[in-house]
Amino acid sequence: MGTLAPPQDTRSLVLFAHGSGSSRFSPRNRYVAAELNRASIGTLLMDLLSEQEDIGPAARFDIDLLAARLAQATEWIAARQTPPLSVGYFGASTGAAAAIRAARISSVPIQAIVSRGGRPDLAGRDVLSSVHVPTLLVVGGLDTHVIELNRAAFALLDGPKDLVIVPGATHLFEEPGTLEAVARLAVQWFERYLGNSRGNTRGDA
Repeated sequence: MGTLAPPQDTRSLVLFAHGSGSSRFSPRNRYVAAELNRASIGTLLMDLLSEQEDIGPAARFDIDLLAARLAQATEWIAARQTPPLSVGYFGASTGAAAAIRAARISSVPIQAIVSRGGRPDLAGRDVLSSVHVPTLLVVGGLDTHVIELNRAAFALLDGPKDLVIVPGATHLFEEPGTLEAVARLAVQWFERYLGNSRGNTRGDA
């Protein structure tokens, strides 16, 4: 199940990979998606697990399964878009690891990845060092454990990358102004690497 929001004449699409225990109805990801839509970037919010699967940690932390589902969704939606779109991923929590792994296995080239409070470390050292997709890691300044995990993953990434720590933000970015900062960073990153959504795409990736 998913919610596709393609602004008119868009030339880019961002697929969302939610974190453990979340869904396509996540208010945080829906907010970020709305801001991307305002920038004329299409979005697809979807559930990578069925209701039956999403009842315990086994499937929620099965990064291989989540990555495979995300890659399949990417290939399915890309095959139905004419002309082809520039494709990016937005991952939260475990969804960040799934996005990085999916970028390696998808037959559709992934042009950019943004992680919000993510666990990119769960993608694995070999995957992190072999994925060259421009990747932005955004972490809350008060999310100290996840900051260290992101720093370790960031060191392994091989390609255009940035790590931004949002001051005063906890893991869920619930503090005033912090989610807005995430959305602003995501829009800037995707505009840079997916290209002008209403014009020609760039070759930065």
